[in-house]
Amino acid sequence: MVWFRKDLRLIDNPAWDTAVGACRRVTALFVVDPAVMDLAGPHRRTQLAAHLRALDEDLQALGGRLRLRSGDPATVVPQVMEEAGADALYANADAAPGSRRRDQRVFRALDSLAARTHGDQPVPFHTFWGTLVVPPRSVTTAKGDVSQVFTPFYKRWRDTPWDPWVDQRTDPDRSVAEVTRPPASAAWGTGTTTTLGDLPGSGDDPHHSGGSRAALGRLDAAVQRAARYSDERDRPDLASTSELSVDLHFGTLSPRRAAVALRDVPGGAAIVRQLAWRDWYAHLLWEHPRLTRHPMRPAYEALQWQNDNEEFEAWCAGTTGYPIVDAGMRQLAATGWMHNRVRMIVASFLVKDLLVDWRWGEAHFRRLLVDGDTTQNVGNWQWVAGTGPDAAPYFRIFNPTTQAKKFDPDGDFVRSWVPELVNLPRAWIHEPGAAPDRVLAEAGVELGTHYPRPIVDHGDARQRTLAVYQHARERG
Repeated sequence: MVWFRKDLRLIDNPAWDTAVGACRRVTALFVVDPAVMDLAGPHRRTQLAAHLRALDEDLQALGGRLRLRSGDPATVVPQVMEEAGADALYANADAAPGSRRRDQRVFRALDSLAARTHGDQPVPFHTFWGTLVVPPRSVTTAKGDVSQVFTPFYKRWRDTPWDPWVDQRTDPDRSVAEVTRPPASAAWGTGTTTTLGDLPGSGDDPHHSGGSRAALGRLDAAVQRAARYSDERDRPDLASTSELSVDLHFGTLSPRRAAVALRDVPGGAAIVRQLAWRDWYAHLLWEHPRLTRHPMRPAYEALQWQNDNEEFEAWCAGTTGYPIVDAGMRQLAATGWMHNRVRMIVASFLVKDLLVDWRWGEAHFRRLLVDGDTTQNVGNWQWVAGTGPDAAPYFRIFNPTTQAKKFDPDGDFVRSWVPELVNLPRAWIHEPGAAPDRVLAEAGVELGTHYPRPIVDHGDARQRTLAVYQHARERG
């Protein structure tokens, strides 16, 4: 049985390729874990449903179907294996601590299954690393650990040979194994079985069209615009990102396929470098699982966060009085996605201007983002907060207004998400609180009524944050 998780593809999938090459019959399973689904926002659930439908269609082309079951994987996986007569389990691993704990529970449950049905012979659980370019522990320092600085990690990562799963992949259209279909008694909608239509939010439009073939189309588009990536990647007013993060999160696109397609095209190396960042955060969390809740630098355990609930709610709602921050947060709420530069700006504003614990922001992002991934989310939030490995220094505090003027120079991004300010001229679109009364009146903006005044003065907030961080460092 192949247990699909964050690898919703048949192409360049080492768990699937190995199973169909080694076994006579293969059952495909996806488990809808309520404990995970309850923490996912509607946009991610909608995207998941679209990808699962596409995966099922690919399996139908091979004569099989995807078994979609709901419940605790430690219960469901052995149960379906017993129903299907499967004697080995294949899956792609995930570096997130919660996923590792889940897999350990499934390991133990398979021992119980073996005791009942296999005469105490162990049930093999084969895991692969189809979710990363190279697996954890493959890029280490001379001391054998993961570098806490990205640049030396990247240099080693770039020179690390790959294991052969890409070059020896099996064409899914020529698989030799029989792909099973669930019996009528286990059809969708019976017992603990789930239908795709039952997934919350599954009736809405997804962020992307579903499936691996659509993902390969997005990769082709990224290759075509790669030459503009370095110059335009920080511009939220331009369609200039790779648009691959969602496919990488759900595994509809192999990170290796992306690296191969991009590494030799003009501008592609900059995107491949982002794949190295993605691997680095996963490798670090594999080695230091406590990073989901604790800073890499122990001194910062002593940070005295303000954690003002009203200010946090204003940040979540996009009503801070800082247009670039509000535009980003409204984009997140409406679409489940946010431009990367804007993610850094809004994260810095929460942590460094409002002195709200980075873990509050990380949880909010992870719930709403379509590409909300534990390893990447934790790594990026700790980087912005200055508490993680190779983090931005604590005294680096983004000025949201100067960032906005630099990366949204005409205010087009802000106008698209903050319609209250649409008539403000370019000179004042990013700081309406400083605009002359005449300009505000002509634009139909009354501060405090149509649009909020800034909830904090950036200059004052910066000085407060520097003092708090310095105090924590001295105590540490």
